[in-house]
Amino acid sequence: MANLKEIRNRISSVSSTMQITSAMKMVSAAKLKKAQDAITAMRPYSDKLTELLQNLSATLDADSGSKLAEDREIKKVLIVAISSNRGLAGAFNTNIIKGVNARVAAKYAGKEVHLVTLGKKADAILAKTFKVIENNNDIYDDLTFDNVAAIAEDLMARFEAGEYDRIDIIYNKFKNAATQIVTPEQFLPIVATVQEEATATADYIFEPSKEEIVEGLIPKALKTQLFKGIRDSVASEHGARMTAMHKATDNATELRDALKLQYNKARQAAITNEILEIVGGAEALNN
Repeated sequence: MANLKEIRNRISSVSSTMQITSAMKMVSAAKLKKAQDAITAMRPYSDKLTELLQNLSATLDADSGSKLAEDREIKKVLIVAISSNRGLAGAFNTNIIKGVNARVAAKYAGKEVHLVTLGKKADAILAKTFKVIENNNDIYDDLTFDNVAAIAEDLMARFEAGEYDRIDIIYNKFKNAATQIVTPEQFLPIVATVQEEATATADYIFEPSKEEIVEGLIPKALKTQLFKGIRDSVASEHGARMTAMHKATDNATELRDALKLQYNKARQAAITNEILEIVGGAEALNN
C-alpha cells in the first residue's frame, strides 16, 4: 500500500493542475467567442469576393490576364503553414504539420518546396524537414489586416518575380469548438472558374474595363483570403485549446477521485493495523 503522505502529495498536485486547466478552459472560451464572431462575419465577404474574382478572371483572354493568374509549369512551390505560437491545444498544431507533409507527398513530390510559417509550433518542426525562407511568428502580437496585407504583398511579389510557380496556404478551418478541419488552399496562381449558365444569360457592361476591375480586385482578394485563413486558424486554436483543457480537467477530476479512494483505503488499512497491534499487545500482557 502506498505511503499516506505520498498519496496526499499526489492529490494536492493533481488538484493544482486541475485548477490550472479549468482556468485555461475559461480563458479560451472567452477568447473563442470573439474570434468566432470575427470569422463568421468575415466569411461571406471573403467568399463572395473570391467568387467574383474567379468568375471575372475566367472571362479574360490569356494575354490580358494578370501575372498573378499565370499558370506555369510547377518547379518551385511555396507553402504558407499557419499554426500557433502556443501549445496545449490538442492536435491543433500537429494536424498542420501532417497537412503540410500530406500536401507535399500528394501534389509536389519531387518538386522544390519552401515554407513560410506563421506560428512557432509548426516552424520548430517543419524547419527540420523543409527550408523555411521566412517566419512571421510575431503576427499574432498585433493581428490586423494591414499587417497580414504586408505578408500577402510579399507573396505576390515573389510569384510575379518567378521565384515560385505555385503558392498554397494550409490552415485549420473553424467548424465548431470541437472540430477544426485542416484546409489546403491554392493562393497563387488564381484559380479561374467558369459559370457557363450565368455567362450565357447575362450581359454585363463593365466600367472601367474588365481588366482594370480584375487588376484592382486581385490584390484585395488575395489579402482577404490570407487574412481569413489566419482568422480561421485563431478561432480554431481557441476552440481546440478549450476542448483540450476541458478533457484535461475531466481527467484530472477522475484521477483525483481515484487517489482519494486509494488514500481512504490506505488510511483505513493503517488504522486497522494499529487496532490489531493494540489488541495483540493487550492479549500478550494478559497471558
